[in-house]
Amino acid sequence: MIIFGTKGYLRQLAVLTLVCGRCGNSAAHALRKRTTKFTLFFVPLFPVSTSYVTQCAFCGAEQRVTRDQADRMLSGGTRVR
Repeated sequence: MIIFGTKGYLRQLAVLTLVCGRCGNSAAHALRKRTTKFTLFFVPLFPVSTSYVTQCAFCGAEQRVTRDQADRMLSGGTRVR
């Protein structure tokens, strides 16, 4: 019998001050990386999907961002609204 599946991982990359697109407040936003990995016998082997998300600390709204946008935010570049 072979046991396989997927497992999700959530990693916080940074906390940034951005203007929220939902509530309009300048608030802290957590930049997080979500990775889903394929597992075989409960051992994670390789990533299946990766996405980046910012979450407003004021209202809790989440916004998906691309990898390029996440890299720019981490390097101190432009802001995402």
